[in-house]
Amino acid sequence: MSFLAFSQFSPMVKGQIMQFDEIIDRSSTHAYKWEKYKGKDILPMWVADTEFASPLPIQQALKARCDHGLFGYTLPAQYEPANKAVMRWLADKHDWEIEQDWIVWTPGVVPAFNVACKAYCRTGDTVLVQTPNYPPLRAAPAINGLQRVEIDSVEVDGRWTLNFEQLEEAAADPKCKLFIICNPMNPVGSVLSQQELEKVAEICNRNNVKLCSDEIHCDLILDQSKQHIPAGREQSLRDSSITLMAASKTFNIAGLGTSFAIIPNRSLRTKFVSATQGFVPWANVMGLVATEVAFTQCDEWHQNLLDYLRENLAYVEQQVQSIEGLRLLKVDATFLAWIDASGLGVEDPQAYFESKGVGPSPGVDFGDKRFVRINFGCPRSQLIEAFTRLKA
Repeated sequence: MSFLAFSQFSPMVKGQIMQFDEIIDRSSTHAYKWEKYKGKDILPMWVADTEFASPLPIQQALKARCDHGLFGYTLPAQYEPANKAVMRWLADKHDWEIEQDWIVWTPGVVPAFNVACKAYCRTGDTVLVQTPNYPPLRAAPAINGLQRVEIDSVEVDGRWTLNFEQLEEAAADPKCKLFIICNPMNPVGSVLSQQELEKVAEICNRNNVKLCSDEIHCDLILDQSKQHIPAGREQSLRDSSITLMAASKTFNIAGLGTSFAIIPNRSLRTKFVSATQGFVPWANVMGLVATEVAFTQCDEWHQNLLDYLRENLAYVEQQVQSIEGLRLLKVDATFLAWIDASGLGVEDPQAYFESKGVGPSPGVDFGDKRFVRINFGCPRSQLIEAFTRLKA
């Protein structure tokens, strides 16, 4: 597989090419992202992990932990450095001062929102799910014997936002107990504004609906005029929300199986923890180490990543605009582009992209077959290669 050297959007760098430009061969690592198209000349640009090596301090910390040689039980609540790191990061990056006992460690946000379904709903209840959304989140209600009601995303002033009229109507159903959202929204890339989040809070609180907010992309805000607002930081949601976060997407450590929920309300937290008993494992010890270091030693790397992704996004926007039949609304955050391919006039956009040698996520999995989701968390040369193929 060849990658074209890029000719524009020069490396952002302070005099040297950043590590984000490095092509790393993952073919021998059984990486989920690359296994899908193994043996085919198709660039994998689907599942939401990046092609960037994790920061060197994380790599060094993991090596040091391996050198110790013992990997016995480690209770996350007792891993003080990781808990303090989360508190430090949230205060510094999100202006959110939390208490340590609000943190509930989980082995991923997917198990966490499934736990929320189990904790706050009973068989036959209704769960609201913002759509389009990534497949595991859409699947969570049915897995737990619950009814899924979708709340559409609608286009307003060139960006995606929630259909609040739909939300008003659906939340009024007495069977509705939980609303699961992504903020920033995956796959559409919007960041909820203060006004939008307040509207969500007002509707949920009025109807006694709990809010589970998947904020795994909260540290990937690309529009510098936008600010992420954690659900649990809002006074109006403090006692009715579960905020799910992780270092995994930002620092590319998803394979280490570690995330956390922030639940300020003691009763909600007790129910959540009780719902994990017997089948949800502790967060991985290596993931705890990686999270600790990510949130204490990698601020500069994080800023460099954001700069790189902003230039990648600018390139994607430029290229999509130049291809007749494709459309992309404003992306506030994430490293994902939700591309409307309906203008191509093809029955199956996914098959069309694959025929060009590019493998995005199929829109049908997210709830709309007219779209594809492109992962632009990759070296610029790979991104250029993808659009060169699409234009061929």
